[in-house]
Amino acid sequence: MGFIDAIKERAKQNKMTIVLPETNDRRTLEAASKILAEGIADLVLVGNKEEIEKGADGLDISKATIVDPMKSDKLNAYIDLLVELRKNKGMTPEKAEELLTKDYLFYGVTMVKAGDADGMVAGACHATADVLRPSLQILKTAPGTKLVSAFFLMVVPNCEYGANGTFIFSDAGLNQNPNAEELAAIASSSAKSFELLVEEEPIVAMLSHSTKGSAKHADVDKVVEATKIAKELYPEIKIDGELQADAAIVPSVGASKAPESEIAGKANVLVFPDLDAGNIGYKLVQRLAKAEAYGPITQGIARPVNDLSRGCCADDIVGVIAITAVQAAATK
Repeated sequence: MGFIDAIKERAKQNKMTIVLPETNDRRTLEAASKILAEGIADLVLVGNKEEIEKGADGLDISKATIVDPMKSDKLNAYIDLLVELRKNKGMTPEKAEELLTKDYLFYGVTMVKAGDADGMVAGACHATADVLRPSLQILKTAPGTKLVSAFFLMVVPNCEYGANGTFIFSDAGLNQNPNAEELAAIASSSAKSFELLVEEEPIVAMLSHSTKGSAKHADVDKVVEATKIAKELYPEIKIDGELQADAAIVPSVGASKAPESEIAGKANVLVFPDLDAGNIGYKLVQRLAKAEAYGPITQGIARPVNDLSRGCCADDIVGVIAITAVQAAATK
């Protein structure tokens, strides 16, 4: 059974309710019909009922709950909740009503906060910042989390490396240029995400253009320091760095370049030094190796809200919904 099929089966066994606010996007509706047909999750579609049904022409979304914020009997309660959460930032009932009825992302996140949904998936037609802004404002970070970050779960076909071709690439979607402390936090969160989703032991490599001092630069120093911090703060995690990508995942290269490392050549969680490297790396693997790329999956938010690439297809959305459902079940 492939990775995403296993995730779907886990989601079916403990069905969660996921809210989809981008109902003006045909891909979202196609994904919704597939999720409902397979019984992966219960879905809430946010928007005008007639417009959603028109956009879903030819699709079966009859099992979804459609919620129109303008007509919802919970609107006043959500207004009160949003005002209470954001009163120190100047939120008024009037502003809250406008946000909730005009910005479905805010409505969806408020549903999650209120416990009327377990998670949210969006981003097919919104920028990452637009998806994460209401999430961070309303849901906040998870207890004990130092940093919200985003990863891609990569499934590479016919690949002997990683966990049978499965990797986490992090941070590949959110933090532009994390410092050493932030990289260490990203490594910890990514290891936990790998263990939850892949159900195998995470082996974390802190990536660089240098392996164990082969190059000298401030960027290398940052990764070396991040590795040191991570080892001190999270001694339970198998982690090492700095490692070049080939030294991290190819056993023969790891043995040659870093013979004293227990991680080199075995890594399945790759922590990139900055967002440029992570984002470029995942897209290259996705397009050239024909890998499945699920994400960006967020980690560190109190309840799961996941972003999508605006270049996603319906099947990509199905995968992220299933992953979000598994994340949501883990928070129960």
